[in-house]
Amino acid sequence: LKNELLAMHQKDQRVRDELAKAGSLFEGYHPKMQEVHDRNAERLEQIIKQYGWPGKSLVDEDAAHAAWIILHHAIAKPALQRKLLPTLKDLAQKGEIDKAEVAMLEDRILYFEGKAQIYGTQFDWDENGQMSPLPIENADKVDELRKQIGLPPLEQTTRRHRENISQTKEKPPKDFEKRKKQFVEWATAVGWRG
Repeated sequence: LKNELLAMHQKDQRVRDELAKAGSLFEGYHPKMQEVHDRNAERLEQIIKQYGWPGKSLVDEDAAHAAWIILHHAIAKPALQRKLLPTLKDLAQKGEIDKAEVAMLEDRILYFEGKAQIYGTQFDWDENGQMSPLPIENADKVDELRKQIGLPPLEQTTRRHRENISQTKEKPPKDFEKRKKQFVEWATAVGWRG
């Protein structure tokens, strides 16, 4: 099980790297990437039905992290992410999954639903062409909340995201409003928004 989860994650990364090098990853949700994400999500669901969540005590820390990434990347499966969030919150209290990973999933769900995030873990291009945190519910308390789950201050993370993005082929969208509109259409089509 551990080896299977790690292989699933490696496949995800391999396809992502191939698409990034080709310069085709960053224009919407690439069908090849979605195919890998969907296939991995379906297998993860089967694993969960058979074993429960593959946490650290079942598979080890690396494979548990791989399982989380598979779930985190299952962005076209809103029901799966929503269903597992309460389970993962409980497991984080028992040390089976990192609290920061659960926070990232919660923020991602909130963003896809069109709501402000809690922990400031989700980033995207802003209207000024900068990689920035998406809207945050209580921005004045975000660093306090981040510290509670083991994340560095938001300013530090923002700097790191901007440095990392400068090393890739990803560029700000040419038409910011068009990108936002396409995202809302996608989020509605897959069931994140009504």
